[in-house]
Amino acid sequence: MNPRILAATTGRILRQLRHDRRTVALLLVVPSALLALVHSMYVDQPAPPGQPSTFDRVALVMLGFFPFVVMFLVTSIAMLRERTTGTLERLLTTPLGKLDLLFGYGIAFGLAGVLQAAVASVVAYGVFGLDTAGHSELVVMIAALNAVLAVALGLFCSAFARTEFQAVQFMPVVVVPQLLLCGLFVPRGEMAGWLQAVSDALPLSYAVEALQEVGAHAEPTGTMWRDVAVVAGAAALALVLAAATLRRRSG
Repeated sequence: MNPRILAATTGRILRQLRHDRRTVALLLVVPSALLALVHSMYVDQPAPPGQPSTFDRVALVMLGFFPFVVMFLVTSIAMLRERTTGTLERLLTTPLGKLDLLFGYGIAFGLAGVLQAAVASVVAYGVFGLDTAGHSELVVMIAALNAVLAVALGLFCSAFARTEFQAVQFMPVVVVPQLLLCGLFVPRGEMAGWLQAVSDALPLSYAVEALQEVGAHAEPTGTMWRDVAVVAGAAALALVLAAATLRRRSG
């Protein structure tokens, strides 16, 4: 990768993102609105003795899940548009390489994910009283890493879509199973054996476990750092696979 080309690519994507007001609103406003909905649902439920409240448990996971969903959707559609409009084909006739492009997307949308997670965390902690034993900065870090993972998966899945509708169809295949099996609804250790095996293969399970470690412990734990490494490795692998399957144009 060429650092100058990578920086230029990242800047181009950030400028495009900044001028798309609807996407900016999706990134910054919608998560806070959904947190308000979650708070309204669980605010009157008392916390079990010695346990976090239902809102604290759910909202903490949602802070990591929102960047995952939004970035997957935005990235897969954005890359598809680059192919269908011929922009990608023109870009790849320049010294820009596939990895420069894909890592530029990862950095740009990762920065957007940091901003999204920071805004949502300020709302969760400052407005709705989210309480975690660990530092909020760790929550933002894990949420941003989730955003990078979603970008990588979105780039990979977009290679198999020819229309925006097909790109959206990957959400129930890639995103929903990870939400259902991440341990939010049923602890992973209490799942049937085959479900637990599937959950162990899904990167979002490790991101959720890392967030739960932050919620339960005042200082970073070895389990949290292991989970962060797994999520980072999954993101890097998805970017490599995306580079291998990237096509210049849609058929």
